[in-house]
Amino acid sequence: MQEPTLVLNRGWTPVGTTTVRQAMVLLVRGAARVIEPLTYAVHDLDDWLMRSLERQDELPRERQIATPYFLIEKPEVMLLTSYSRVPQTEVAFSRRNLYRRDENRCQYCGRRGKGGELSIDHVMPRSRGGATSWENCVLACLRCNSRKADRTPAEVGLRLARKPTRPRWSPILDTLPASRPSSWSRFLGKLASA
Repeated sequence: MQEPTLVLNRGWTPVGTTTVRQAMVLLVRGAARVIEPLTYAVHDLDDWLMRSLERQDELPRERQIATPYFLIEKPEVMLLTSYSRVPQTEVAFSRRNLYRRDENRCQYCGRRGKGGELSIDHVMPRSRGGATSWENCVLACLRCNSRKADRTPAEVGLRLARKPTRPRWSPILDTLPASRPSSWSRFLGKLASA
């Protein structure tokens, strides 16, 4: 029930992702409908339940939700019934997104870490005019960050694993490209590779 479900606004523009559990809540409340990715057919709750009953023998177990009475197909794409705002298209600079971009790794030594084991390092120190931005901030383990201190990586003999840049993924899609169902590509257009 924690698998991702793509959410489209009423104009069929991607606005985000949610879990299958939350998608089912939206469907039951009438706040969203399920889109059948191959045919683009839109189903309300009653239609989706009937469709699930008809197809329950065809679907693999991992694509079904078991209820006491029958199996329901997990929705992959939802269409909101009343949301039409256009979402933000650039990734916001935040601690969470920086950890995601750098894959929880020190960008100097490559060591993996969790929250307290890694810190945010300004490649060009703030004391020398370095900005707090995607292009100047990286994750660093406490040892590397202490060693670097108020100097540039070159002054200390450290090398960045990769140049810090603004992430290319879409904030609309909290799910990384490798984890997305293939059916989403029909709805994402140029966001599919983001």
